[in-house]
Amino acid sequence: MRIAISIALAVGAVCVMLAQQGSPTSAGAPKFTASNELVVPTDYREWIFLSSGLGMTYGPIGESNGNRPLMFDNVFVAPSAYRAFKATGKWPEQTMFVLEARSSISKGSINNGGHYQSDRVAFEAEVKDSSRFPGNGWAFFSLGDGKTAKMIPRSASCYTCHPDKGAVDNTFVQFYPTLLPVAKAKGTLTPAYLAASEESH
Repeated sequence: MRIAISIALAVGAVCVMLAQQGSPTSAGAPKFTASNELVVPTDYREWIFLSSGLGMTYGPIGESNGNRPLMFDNVFVAPSAYRAFKATGKWPEQTMFVLEARSSISKGSINNGGHYQSDRVAFEAEVKDSSRFPGNGWAFFSLGDGKTAKMIPRSASCYTCHPDKGAVDNTFVQFYPTLLPVAKAKGTLTPAYLAASEESH
């Protein structure tokens, strides 16, 4: 009898853990104020690190490099969204990405070559919530230094570039080396990305 009770309790604990992992209150799920502003995540650097680019110029952050030293752009995604993508090749509702751009330094301390990261110079988020954002369900936020952030206006180039050029859904999975093979295996790459890849070869 005691063994049966112990097994039942263990099974129940596992079920609770699994339910929490998939719930909207999972770590990294977006939170909003009554005025629809995004609450800026403070623990994003504890999320899953996807990739880092140096001096990329596909969007406004990269284009702002100008004559300054090249910038790094680091991409993080909420852990629950990452696990869902690994399993399905798709981004679930409540997915949130954070992009931080940091200045690069080539000489300092013991380093005499190459580049390493320094101060944060830009800070943005991308959120999937079809119940909140009409259209394809994605929205972008300029996070800044405050506790909340307003949505970037729909007139911004990110709203056309991401759906047109993203390898999966609204996202640049083509730049995430650990996830691109997953999307290929699951067959979730967008037709536009596949066509562009064929043309480039």
